[in-house]
Formats: sequence, structure tokens, C-alpha cells
Amino acid sequence: MADSRLIVAALGLSQIIGYGTLYYGFSVLAPQMAEDLAWSKEWVFGAFSLALLAGGLAAPFSGRWVDRFGAGRVMTSGSVAAALALIFCACAPGKVSFVVGLAAIEVASSFVQYSAAFALLVQIDHERAPRNITYLTLIAGFASTLLWPITAALQAQMSWRDVYLVFAAVNLLIGAPIHFWLSTLSSPNKALPKDGEEGPASTQQPGLLSPAQRPKAFLLMVIGFSLLSFVNTATLAHMLPALAALGLGAMGVLVSTLFGPAQVLSRLINMIFGTNLPAPSLALVAAVLEPLALVILLASAPWIPGAVAFSIIFGLGSGLSSIVQGTLPLYLFGKDGYGALIGRVTAVRLVVSATAPFVFAFVMESIGIASAVFLTVVLGIASNAAFLWICRLATESRAATTSVLPKFS
Repeated sequence: MADSRLIVAALGLSQIIGYGTLYYGFSVLAPQMAEDLAWSKEWVFGAFSLALLAGGLAAPFSGRWVDRFGAGRVMTSGSVAAALALIFCACAPGKVSFVVGLAAIEVASSFVQYSAAFALLVQIDHERAPRNITYLTLIAGFASTLLWPITAALQAQMSWRDVYLVFAAVNLLIGAPIHFWLSTLSSPNKALPKDGEEGPASTQQPGLLSPAQRPKAFLLMVIGFSLLSFVNTATLAHMLPALAALGLGAMGVLVSTLFGPAQVLSRLINMIFGTNLPAPSLALVAAVLEPLALVILLASAPWIPGAVAFSIIFGLGSGLSSIVQGTLPLYLFGKDGYGALIGRVTAVRLVVSATAPFVFAFVMESIGIASAVFLTVVLGIASNAAFLWICRLATESRAATTSVLPKFS
């Protein structure tokens, strides 16, 4: 078995490539894409939202394939598919083929980004997976920090089509070999139980919850993650215009730059001090921080220190939410069928988050920025209720069982 630090470092690099080339790079290239295709930027971003929706719908399939064939193999194929999709999009002669290319890129991304990466860490070593997921999100948190300036530098020297060809080469020559190597270190779940059936006793690792608690906990988890993802996506998509509308003006740009470092900082803090905090409690903390940050912004705008506090606290919550998307399902449900489970959760979460920018923009134009932010706060509070209920179920399960629980170190 290879050193876990090397595994996480290699997978972290592949996540920077996956998120940077398949997600973050688009926002830098979008204006040039719009000009090249004689399309408005709004339509280009609308096409990207449709592509994200396609990626969300593909997530359940990628999750099942991860369980059946192994996450490493699926991610290797995903890197190759991402490279081919980027090439197709780069060569697209018109708007329809461009949209098809974007959709193919985001479908491929569901096979190489967090959901598959988390499953890979579980399949390699499920006992250390929660800690390794934290390490992984810490490294991958630099994807936007690195790829935004790199993409801008490439765009200054070449067209967006050429940049996408460079991205394709990176996925094919760096991402795919990393995933192929990692595929030799992991193994899929050989015997997957059908829905409602028990798997072989020798391979069962049932997690914390009893069979009776699982349906309710799964529904609550989907609701909690979906609402939190809506809050996160809506806020980030409109952060700069929202700060400007609330009176921050040009300072809004400076304030927004604090989000990324705060997101990485939260993962570092959790890595050092949060090792004994159960996943449901960590999910609740993440769910509390994001609406709290928005309340601070509403109450203090246009006071700059308040906006600074908003950006930092929101970044802290966002950083933690990425961790619990991987650790909470493992903690509650165990490792068997983990890929399929997280794929189903991811599908709903991505579909909901794809609507967030449009819904927020509609509300903002209809009844004002303050009302739009307040609505987002309400949804954040609803996510708190879902995770609080999950914490209660987890407490009841710990109190009711005397069996040995999975070790999370």
C-alpha cells in the first residue's frame, strides 16, 4: 500500500485539474466565448447552467459505476472523457455544438470530481477516509486560486479554444495517469445489495444508523445538502453585484477575495482541531455559519468590517460543507454502496444548485437585494433544521446500540 500522504497529494492534484479546467476556468473564458459565438454572456452562462444540470443528472450513474468497477477506473475513464469533451467543445463550430460540448464536459466532471474522489479514498482505506477527505479538500481548495490566474494568463496568449485544448492535454497527460495509478490501489464493492436487501454479512459495514432510521436520515441529508448548496451557489454567483447593491461599491471586490482563503482556513482548522467532532455536528456547524454570515451582511451593510466578517464566516462555512459532503454519508451509512449513495445525494444537490443563480437574480430584480438575501437566510435556517434532526438521530442511535462503531481517525 502506497503512503496515504502520497495518495492524497496525487488525488489533490487531480482535483485541482478537474475543478480548475472543467469548472473554474469557464468563468474567465466566458466573455471571449460569447464574443466568438456572437452570443450574449447571459446566454453563455445559461448554457453553462444547463451543462451543470446534465452533470448533476449523471451523478447517480457515476456513483453506481464507482461501486461496481472501482472509483479509480471510473476516474481514469472520466479523465479521458473530459479531454475528449474539451476537444469537442474547442472545435465546436456553432452554438448548438458548443452547448453539447459544455454538457459533455460537465457530465465527465461527475466522474472525476469530489464524489468519485471521496469514494476512491473510502475504497482505498475506509477507516482513514474521513481524515483523508479533509486533507483532500484542503488541497483542492486551491483550484480556483491557481486556475483563475493561469487561465487568464493563457487567454492573454491564445484563444479560448486553444486554452480548452491545453486543458484537454492536462486531463489526458496528468489526470488520467494519476487516476490509473490510484485504480491499482483500490477495489470496488464486489457484492452490492439491491435496494431494500442486505449484503453479505462478511462485507457489511452498516455505519451508525439502524435500518429503520436510514430512510429518514437520507431524506434529511438530501434536503440539508441541497438547501446549503443553494445558499452557497446563489451567494457566490451574485456576491460582487450583491455587495455593490448593498453599498460596498469597489470595496466589494476586495472583500470577496477573503472568501477563498477563509474556505481553505476552515479545512485546516478542522484538520488540526476537529478530529474528534462527529460528522453530523460538523455538518450543523457548516449549516449555521453560512446563513449567519448573510445575517451579519444584512445587519451591517454598508459597514466594511461587517462585510469582511461576512466574507470570512461564509468562507469558513463553505469550506466545512465540502468536507461533510463526503464524511457525513460515510459516518451515517457506512462504506458499502457509498459511491451510489453519494451519487444520489450529489445529483439532487447539483440540480438544486443549478437553479440558484437564476432564482436569486429573479428575486433580486423583483423585490430587491435585501429580500433576496433574506430568502437565502431562511433556506439556510431550514438546512440547519435538517442537520439538527440528523444529529438527534445519531445521538439516539449511539445511545441505543452497544455494538462497535466504525473507527474514524
